[in-house]
Amino acid sequence: MEKCIERLKLFLSENGVKYEIQRHREVFTAQAVAAELHEKGSHVAKVVIVWADGKKFMLVLPAPAHVDFDRAQAMLSADDVRQAREEEFGFLFPDCDLGAMPPFGNLYDIPVYLDRSLAAAPDLVFQAGSHRETMKIPTADYLRLVSPSIGDFALQTRAAPAAA
Repeated sequence: MEKCIERLKLFLSENGVKYEIQRHREVFTAQAVAAELHEKGSHVAKVVIVWADGKKFMLVLPAPAHVDFDRAQAMLSADDVRQAREEEFGFLFPDCDLGAMPPFGNLYDIPVYLDRSLAAAPDLVFQAGSHRETMKIPTADYLRLVSPSIGDFALQTRAAPAAA
């Protein structure tokens, strides 16, 4: 089976997108990725899969933020929105390590919603299917390729001090 990073490299290359691959020690949260790479958490994309009235959606928000489920419910025009558990969505990303899926729901037939705060970032850093590799691409290219719906659903938290 093709690994996620190979799938992403092919997709980005076919669409004329320059990308940077970053390797780092194994970490399991987007905020830890930001610290490992000395990147601003506001430029590192965190992927959260939610169920809204029985349909799955991919929410993409900055690493230090959390989903505001009231806003997500309004944005998705849903009666019930909840975060999916890993065992409920892992099978949707068979080429990715559990919880390390990239913010490309379009490659997995999942509608994508991007928080407005990330849409303004110059570049986007995201896990590339593993807990040891990330990719960095211009946000403009991400927007062009994924065509996510843009919304305001991130609950911003205070950023932790940058790692020295």
